[in-house]
Amino acid sequence: MMPAQLKETTMDPRKRTLLRVAILPDERAETGDMVERLMGAKPEARFAFIQERAAFAQDEMLDI
Repeated sequence: MMPAQLKETTMDPRKRTLLRVAILPDERAETGDMVERLMGAKPEARFAFIQERAAFAQDEMLDI
């Protein structure tokens, strides 16, 4: 996102909601791997994740 978009959305305290997420100890490694895959520095990992799951998307689920 462009900085102006972030300022108007994510970074605006009036428009965001923060939620606490609890991760069970036995799920931490898998969760950490998934967070790295989706939010890490490797765009190829995000692209692969999307390609692997694209067949499951249904038209009514898409916001296009």
